[in-house]
Amino acid sequence: MLPAESKMDNERLSAFREKLRHLERELIELLKEDNVCFGVTVSQCHILLEIGGKRASSIVDLASVLNLDTSTMSRSIDGLVSIGLVYRQQNPNDRRYVSISLSGQGKRVFESIEKANNAYFSKIFRLIPEDKHDQITESFLLFFEAMKAVKDENRFCEEDPKRVEER
Repeated sequence: MLPAESKMDNERLSAFREKLRHLERELIELLKEDNVCFGVTVSQCHILLEIGGKRASSIVDLASVLNLDTSTMSRSIDGLVSIGLVYRQQNPNDRRYVSISLSGQGKRVFESIEKANNAYFSKIFRLIPEDKHDQITESFLLFFEAMKAVKDENRFCEEDPKRVEER
């Protein structure tokens, strides 16, 4: 349940949203530059990171974590299997359950992606005073969890733009 009213005034909310849009644009630019990295697409990269980070061990788990339907995830896994980065194994007791894991090559790609990401974010954190590192991490986590909590309750653009014009 959401609190009745935000304690942040509209001016501060607008300033925050502006900075968030800047961050979005920077991240989009970064993703455009790294459209294919270590021989995999950005989407494949996300899948490898989730499997390698042990946050998902089945197609159903992975689809849930990445907010995709299972048929889309299954096709994506098929692509990674065909290039030798992922193993898929059907459970003999429950044919609906398919476990997934990284192959040796998949583990090497995962480790390379992790190393490159750690190097990139280390450069960023070197520009921030060390005593602020935990604060940034904690604040980001709080913001992310709050976004997840309201994800299904509200959408930005619920109103029909034509009705807004009529006012």
